[in-house]
Amino acid sequence: MKEDSNDYVIRVHGSPLELDAGQWNALLAQQAEPSPFMRHEYLAALHESGSATAKSGWKPRFFTLSRGDELQAACPLYLKSHSYGEYVFDWAWASAYEQHGLAYYPKAVIAVPFTPVPGTRVLAVDEDARGLLIQAAVAWCEQEEVSSLHLLFGAQADIEACAAQELMLRHTVQFHWTNSGWADFDAFLASLAQEKRKKIRQERRKVAEAGVAFRWSRGKDISPDDWDFFYSCYERTYYEHGNAPYLSREFFTMMARDMPENWLLFIGERADESGIRRPIACSLIAVDDSGAAKVAYGRYWGAIERVDCLHFDACYYQPLQWCIAHGFDRFEGGAQGEHKMARALMPVKTTSAHWLAQPAFADAVERFLEREGAGIENYLGSLEQRTPFRNRADQGGL
Repeated sequence: MKEDSNDYVIRVHGSPLELDAGQWNALLAQQAEPSPFMRHEYLAALHESGSATAKSGWKPRFFTLSRGDELQAACPLYLKSHSYGEYVFDWAWASAYEQHGLAYYPKAVIAVPFTPVPGTRVLAVDEDARGLLIQAAVAWCEQEEVSSLHLLFGAQADIEACAAQELMLRHTVQFHWTNSGWADFDAFLASLAQEKRKKIRQERRKVAEAGVAFRWSRGKDISPDDWDFFYSCYERTYYEHGNAPYLSREFFTMMARDMPENWLLFIGERADESGIRRPIACSLIAVDDSGAAKVAYGRYWGAIERVDCLHFDACYYQPLQWCIAHGFDRFEGGAQGEHKMARALMPVKTTSAHWLAQPAFADAVERFLEREGAGIENYLGSLEQRTPFRNRADQGGL
């Protein structure tokens, strides 16, 4: 598709591989809330590895807006035949459509597949370009008779542009840790209320007494054997929950090749009967220290042996200790998980935007979102009263 809008040209691409990686990444670097998950290498790897393709229910339709040879705006858009891998749940909406004899799928999402990380979704040189691209995406959905368009975990600029186009806003809650400049992990623990501090020490002691010790590797220091072990844990975690893994082994091979600096791997080891230390658990963290803020993102974990509290150490305490030692500003814990507050991750509101083609359903969803939004505000207020910190100035988040 090619469409002129004044002196702009809007194109719809059937693959991220059709886009110029240098231009895409240069535009991403200009955004106020970039993340490594919006890099061209990441999106291309999802496609090339078969993880996010039409066959898996993610049919790419990337939008670009250009003026001459200059890219002015761009976004990853997918036509979806299901709602898996999104983390903003609309199953009830799909069910309501089905009950009324209407098709909810395919729908369109502007999102990073399988990645509930807030940040820029519509790359743009300015507000006008961002608004034009969102407007073009809605018009395309109308033309293609797509039921709906959903921009998930958007940055503030995205949400403001969507609101200006009269998309409906929906809020959810995540849990993020903010570094208050602690000298070390013990200083961080000292900032917590006694009950929380005691619990964390007990949990870490159980892991240590089980003979488990952690090592970490970043970037090209992560060996092929370590990547293989990680994937066996990642795959096992999904199968234990009755699902196939979203991401293929080839995807992580591409990450190790194309974005090595953005990955940090913790591996827990303990001695077997012969005294040889062998890996039994791991957690993979995404990291980004290329911008003004240094941010780590909790992503995947798995284990081949069961040890009490091992999950907490691998997924929270080891990454937080590393973040403090390396001067990282924030650790984002991913979707959901109120239990993360006990580990000093504080609630943060995230926002998505939604357009529904069917007017009656749009009205019903708007009323639902008003009620849900009031509930989210009340929920955030109640969470704020349950801070694990002795001093609220340390908590970050809200």
